[in-house]
Amino acid sequence: MQRLIEFLPDGFTLAIVATVVIASFLPCHGEGAVIFSWLTTLAIAVMFFMQGARLSRDAVISGLRQWRLHAVILTSTFIVFPILGFGFRALFPHLISPPMLIGLLYICLLPSTVQSSIAFTSIGHGNVPAAICAATFSTLIGVIVTPIMASLLLKTHGAQGGGHGGGFGAIGGIFLELLLPFILGQLLRPWIADWAARNRNILKFTDRGSIILVVYTAFSAAVMRGIWHQLPLSGFAEIIVSNGILLALVLLITTYGSRALGFARPEEIAIVFCGSKKSAASGVPMANVLFGASTVGLIVLPLIIFHQMQLMVCAVLAKRYARQHEAAEARGIAAQAAE
Repeated sequence: MQRLIEFLPDGFTLAIVATVVIASFLPCHGEGAVIFSWLTTLAIAVMFFMQGARLSRDAVISGLRQWRLHAVILTSTFIVFPILGFGFRALFPHLISPPMLIGLLYICLLPSTVQSSIAFTSIGHGNVPAAICAATFSTLIGVIVTPIMASLLLKTHGAQGGGHGGGFGAIGGIFLELLLPFILGQLLRPWIADWAARNRNILKFTDRGSIILVVYTAFSAAVMRGIWHQLPLSGFAEIIVSNGILLALVLLITTYGSRALGFARPEEIAIVFCGSKKSAASGVPMANVLFGASTVGLIVLPLIIFHQMQLMVCAVLAKRYARQHEAAEARGIAAQAAE
């Protein structure tokens, strides 16, 4: 019974579901979309600034040095995912329509997310410095690897030259929105570390608030593209089932694989959240370049749905990790008091 309760949705998960519902009926568009985009960017920047202010220099250096963890995450992102996707196509070639199948395979070739992977790692009390490094490495590598793999494995057609411009734009965005605030937080740490420690609720707010904003803006954009009109309900069911199977398999592989490889709990959390996620922020712009205009909408639809699913499922897992961490701390305090 206790294990069942751990997987029941909490307030944060319900807030994400409510956000999807609100975005379905009241999507932001026009000036509203611009405002929410800026709010999302600001929340993410504040989150990374607070992470930089709170993390010691030794912790950051330790995160950079964990090459085994980074290798496992990159293997999951760029090897395990494609094997699962193309294995699915070999076993069930006619289960979903060809554009949807290409969309599913395209998901498998994308890099990991950065912001939400790190936010969930932080919520679950995982190794945040390692997650920052691993997720950033994944995104930077994906800028080059994903278009090449998509061109070779999916026989895409599009203006390949445009992909490089988008790649440099993605690198610039990562630096300005994520790494620069983190670096500023690190540089200012000698003066604001105590303040950041006293106001750790700000980090909790930005962690979760940024995810809520990402969900709302991403799903609003999907609704404005006509997500509810492009496919019948049976088509959505096919996508949800195939995405659910893919996500479940990767979560199982990253969870038990990290344990089999001897990683500690904080590193396991980073591997699970960085190694099981796929970036819609990188995937949608790349798809516009790699695929023809007549098919790109249906191809990115599985990615949009996968993006929402991974946020909801990982929200539940992050809270479960957090409860386990808090329970372990409580047991430790009780044991010290007993001595």
